[in-house]
Amino acid sequence: MVAPPDNDVIWARSLHHSHNGSPALGGVSMGVHDGEILAVTGPRGSGKTTLLHCLSGQLVPQQGEVWFNSVPVHTMGPRLRERLRRDKFAWIGPEPQLVPELNTWENVALPLLLRGASHREAKKVGLEWLERLDIGVCARKRPHTLLQGQRQRIAVARALAASPTVIFADEPTATLHRTDRTHVLRTLTSAARSHGITVVLATHDAEVATLADRTVPLLDGRLVATVALPAVSDAEGRAACSLSV
Repeated sequence: MVAPPDNDVIWARSLHHSHNGSPALGGVSMGVHDGEILAVTGPRGSGKTTLLHCLSGQLVPQQGEVWFNSVPVHTMGPRLRERLRRDKFAWIGPEPQLVPELNTWENVALPLLLRGASHREAKKVGLEWLERLDIGVCARKRPHTLLQGQRQRIAVARALAASPTVIFADEPTATLHRTDRTHVLRTLTSAARSHGITVVLATHDAEVATLADRTVPLLDGRLVATVALPAVSDAEGRAACSLSV
C-alpha cells in the first residue's frame, strides 16, 4: 500500500463494488483536500451513494483502498470504523433519520452526548446551531410535528454541531423546495468553510454543484471528464417535498 498525499484528508484508489452482481463502482480513484467542499456529480444510479458509503467507512469496497488522514479505512474492523464515523465523520442523507423519541435539540446534541460531552454543553451547542438554521423555535418539538424542510435543517444542525472533520452529504436537499434548499445549502457550506470542515457532497442538481470548490463527475460507476446535470426546478422540489412530508 502507498500512503496518500499529505493534503488529502480522504483518498481512494481503484474502488470496485457491486450490489447483487450489478456494478456500482468500477475503479474509482480520487482525493479530497483538507477543508475542501467537493461535489460528486452525476445522474441517479451513477454510483454516488455507493462511493460516499465507501469513503465514509459505512461500506467496505470489494476492491480498492480508502484512506483518512493517511490511515487505511479499508483495513479497519467494524468497531474501528464505527468509532471513526462517530468521532470524525457526520452524515446527512436525503431523509433526516431523526430519533422520533427525542425532541429537536436532543436530536442535534445526540452526537456530542455519545462522545461524552456534558448534558449542559451538548444542549448549549445544539441550541446555538438550531438558531443559526432559523429553527430555534422548534427546539422542544418532536420530529413528527415538523415539516420536511425543518427536519432536514435539524439533520444539518446535528452534523455541524458535532464539529466533524468530514461531512458526507448525500443529496441533502433532494426533497426540499427552492427556498429551503438554498438556505440549507448556504448554511452548510458557509459553516463548513468557517469551521474548516471538509464536505463531500453527492448531487444530481447542477445548481447545488455550483456551491462546491470542485466537482468530480461520475457516470455508471466511473469517473468521467464531464457529465450533464439538470437543474432541479422549483416545481419538482415542491412535489418531492409534498410527497415526503
